Amino acid sequence: MARVSQEHLDARRRQILVGARRCFARNGFHATSMQDVLKEVGLSAGAVYRYFSGKDALIDAIAEEAFAVLKEAFDEAARQSPPPLPDELLAYVLRKCFAGTGFDTEQEFGQLVLQVWGETTRNERLRTRVGEAVSVMRAGWTAVVKDYQRQGIFPADTTPEFAARTLMGCAMGYITQQALFGDLRIVELQEGLRGVMRMEVPNAS
Repeated sequence: MARVSQEHLDARRRQILVGARRCFARNGFHATSMQDVLKEVGLSAGAVYRYFSGKDALIDAIAEEAFAVLKEAFDEAARQSPPPLPDELLAYVLRKCFAGTGFDTEQEFGQLVLQVWGETTRNERLRTRVGEAVSVMRAGWTAVVKDYQRQGIFPADTTPEFAARTLMGCAMGYITQQALFGDLRIVELQEGLRGVMRMEVPNAS
């Protein structure tokens, strides 16, 4: 019997993950059964269970992949020197996220991310994993803010971690809006951020 190549095994695993995440993004983790996944990917139960022991294993793998993409996008942005200003930085991160996941639409990607975030409220193992990823991302963004301060373009009296949390919140808020409404473009986020960054108090002394 001919041996199955690693390339074939990897492609089959990818096929299963892509089909499962489409089901989860469309119907949620708990409303999706393994039968739904089997139908989506067009494979037998034996073929799927060869790679994943069940729905929880699929959820873990999909969550791991989604947050790996997010983490790499944040880390890559944080490594730029000098880092671009927040409007360009957030746009860069978001575009890397969407390009790196291979979803058909940004809204579908956002819907899956929301499912992962929601799952952390009941899955302690996943909550710990997500918490670790967020901590790493926060550290990267904090380093970016400190770089802004060294360049004199960011207020020195602002706590870098607080600013980092705010920048992350903008990215997470964008993903949430895409998931719920699908009507916000990255260029619109950039324009809004540029306006906020230029705010001034009239006649301030």
